[in-house]
Amino acid sequence: MSVTRHSGIGMTSERTRARMVERLRAQGIKDNNVLTAMGMVPRHIFVDEALSIRAYEDSALPIGFGQTISSPYSVARMIEVLRAGADMERVLEVGTGCGYQAAVLAKLAREVYSVERIATLLGRARRTIRELRIGNIKLKHGDGSIGLKDIAPFDGIILAAAIPVPPAALLEQLAEGGRMVLPRGVGETQQMVLIERTSDGFQEKVLEMVHFVPLLPGVR
Repeated sequence: MSVTRHSGIGMTSERTRARMVERLRAQGIKDNNVLTAMGMVPRHIFVDEALSIRAYEDSALPIGFGQTISSPYSVARMIEVLRAGADMERVLEVGTGCGYQAAVLAKLAREVYSVERIATLLGRARRTIRELRIGNIKLKHGDGSIGLKDIAPFDGIILAAAIPVPPAALLEQLAEGGRMVLPRGVGETQQMVLIERTSDGFQEKVLEMVHFVPLLPGVR
């Protein structure tokens, strides 16, 4: 792996990444472990080279196939809510996309499983994660809305795309005491939602308004 490609120059430099982290702190991200992880992962290598100079802006960027890499704030906020200040063991991500969120999660969880329905995107993500030598991510090609029953339960599940209703299969695969974070809704009306599984069932909390691409079923 090219040291220059990893560390970046100019608008993709480590200094620019550090400014992104300070902006996240100013936006209300309080978990220092999440902020550290965001500072460790070079977001610019997960996007097309033509967009790399925008990699550390707080905006979603296109990655092809109608999909996007979520904004740094969205990634940091969802992961902060997911971990709630505690170490994570086994985490499931639904919607690998370019692999950026999985790479950040890998700094904070012992095992990360990520499912992507679009084979081309999965292939790109696999190459980038291999380039970064991240060994605790397992990428799967499939419909993430049905989860990974053979690997469950998960103490954290995070959805990278919006869905009208949390899939029953994913709720079933959440461990007792586990947390799921997802954008719920359609079109412009979406909410970031936290679902916690307790001994009595599920508890839900609406966090804030968001805007994500929709989670689509099936595989391609």
